[in-house]
Amino acid sequence: MAKSARPSARQSASGLDQNSARGNGGELHQIAGDDTPVLTTALGTPVSDDQNTLRIGERGPSLIEDFHFREKIFHFDHERIPERVVHARGYGAHGYFETYDSLAKYTRADIFQRAGEKTPAFVRFSTVAGNKGSFDLARDVRGFAVKLYTKEGNWDLVGNNIPVFFIQDAIKFPDLIHAAKQEPDRAFPQAQTAHDNFWDFISLMPESMHMVMWIMSDRAIPRSFRFMQGFGVHTFRLVNAKDESTFVKFIWKPKLGMQSVVWNEAVKINGADPDFHRRDLWEAIQAGNFPEWELTVQLFDQAFADSFDFDILDATKIIPEEVLEPIPVGRLVLDRMPDNFFAETEQVAFMTQNVPPGIDFSNDPLLQGRNFSYLDTQLKRLGSPNFTHLPINAPKCPFAHFQQDGHMAMRNPAGRANYEPNSWGLGPREDPQRGFRSFSDAEEGQKVRLRAESFADHYSQARQFFNSQTPPEQRHIAMALTFELSKVQAPAIRERMVSHLLNIDETLATTVADKLGIRDMPEPAEAAVPPRDDLPPSPALSIIQNGPDSFEGRKVGVMLSDGADVALFEELRSAIEAEGAVMEVVAPKVGGVEAADGTHIEARHMIDGGPSVLFDAVVLLLSEAGAGLLVKEAAAKDFVSDAFAHCKFIGFTSGAEPLLIKAGVAPDADEGLRRLDSAASVAAFVQSCRKLRLWAREAAVKL
Repeated sequence: MAKSARPSARQSASGLDQNSARGNGGELHQIAGDDTPVLTTALGTPVSDDQNTLRIGERGPSLIEDFHFREKIFHFDHERIPERVVHARGYGAHGYFETYDSLAKYTRADIFQRAGEKTPAFVRFSTVAGNKGSFDLARDVRGFAVKLYTKEGNWDLVGNNIPVFFIQDAIKFPDLIHAAKQEPDRAFPQAQTAHDNFWDFISLMPESMHMVMWIMSDRAIPRSFRFMQGFGVHTFRLVNAKDESTFVKFIWKPKLGMQSVVWNEAVKINGADPDFHRRDLWEAIQAGNFPEWELTVQLFDQAFADSFDFDILDATKIIPEEVLEPIPVGRLVLDRMPDNFFAETEQVAFMTQNVPPGIDFSNDPLLQGRNFSYLDTQLKRLGSPNFTHLPINAPKCPFAHFQQDGHMAMRNPAGRANYEPNSWGLGPREDPQRGFRSFSDAEEGQKVRLRAESFADHYSQARQFFNSQTPPEQRHIAMALTFELSKVQAPAIRERMVSHLLNIDETLATTVADKLGIRDMPEPAEAAVPPRDDLPPSPALSIIQNGPDSFEGRKVGVMLSDGADVALFEELRSAIEAEGAVMEVVAPKVGGVEAADGTHIEARHMIDGGPSVLFDAVVLLLSEAGAGLLVKEAAAKDFVSDAFAHCKFIGFTSGAEPLLIKAGVAPDADEGLRRLDSAASVAAFVQSCRKLRLWAREAAVKL
């Protein structure tokens, strides 16, 4: 694959005009040296031309990506005066984005001009398919939507935790979501794709096969919002002060590393705590353990785009990190929860069209359709064109426009003039220099409904993704496909999916077919472009190969009984906290236990309410008498057997051996079981937990 010579992102600032407006959001942009305010969009983006819509050529068709025109007409259309269709279940937090160094060489976006500048941010994480009341650990894509309140308008980077999508053209989005949601005649299953309609649609859409590999992987069942990546998905443009364009793809990387759960664990977590991801984010921020992501960018020019193996406008494709290394440009820190969930997390409105000057769109047909769709969605959900007046959606920079009236208008133009141009010298005017300017790329061609031939390879990157996974991860993909397709009642759909899998990996296809009881293997699906087998594995695509180097941010569940060794308990607490992890006590009674020296130790969970699926590692700190009582408790045995089956590290005292044996776990079964009898053994156990899972155990457990 061709590589471009990557220029450094760490450059000094250009001479971009930094004359800024003064005051708060209720005041107006001012043009330097002039009392006339600058016309902006409702979200504060300066407007360069308020006289002409964006079009192809002087006499060509208007473009739906002209967000200023769309916003202006949209608001006018609704001046006379519900749950999200997708991403309904969400959870958000406030924070800030800190820029590392100036990117003025590539973009005039104000947010990237000054090193060390902090920009207010709001982030909403979500699941796609489930309704608002569904559970957190569904196998699903996770939304990763970031609203950055820049000094030149709001920038919404509305992405997912997966860098590709099911479809290439937005016209198929309603069909995709209809197929994925509950089947309309029976209204189930909820928050699941394990049903006929979804797999019928997918099996008829070869372009979805790359995404299928991702959603059947562990990426679709993350351990926490804090441990997952985020992607802008599409190719965007950066435009500098000279109107020079650089293509860009955005990637958020978690400071704490990536981590997922296994499917059996996810099912049990949903039963034990359907708010598992919400609670995790809430507790981390409340404890001052602020989640952090690094924003990295893949920058490339037209020459690279032309030489790359796949079309950079195709949202079902990635640019592997080994081909184009992501450059760190800033960090995102979440440090405050909303004061009110409804007012902020539920009413926040994200729109891909919200970009400041210096960020622009590519011709990705999926992105173009999203730009059109999101504005109408906000009207339906929030009931008024004035949703930008809500504090969570309002810009934090000065803004000025002539939009008026409509339901719940909280501000209207002051004075005589509510239009422009006017003879009274009132109100804002456009600023061709500071305003948003679309990159003037040359476009020509007939008006057609046609998919580019460069979008036609649907299997090669799916194969590359599968080949990039470790053996446990490949096994999980096969298990996930088997489970999902086992819920499909129509044999023809199951066989059609296996025919697609044959174009990705023959062993994967035969494994799934065998588990489904398909006796006669179908022929491989007809491919528009023969799948390539020369794409090298991309280690960056594996979660296990990119795990953390510490146990920071994780949680240990310590099962205690009366008579426990308090000194060992305190050693354990100190070692876990020193690692940056959290310890929670699980006991027969939530009131706690009495240690061997008479010390009372409070518990966070009783055993029935604190199963091991809630923790990243577990410890059995039991006296012989305490273990003798717990061997009779089914929940205690499940605590141990589930932790073992889910490949977690288990620390235990000698007194706990009867419970291990009763749960079917030999105390010396493997290196993931650690006997605790001293400070040194405790330190060694906590250090071993940095691996998160002992995947070598999984083949023996055979969940």
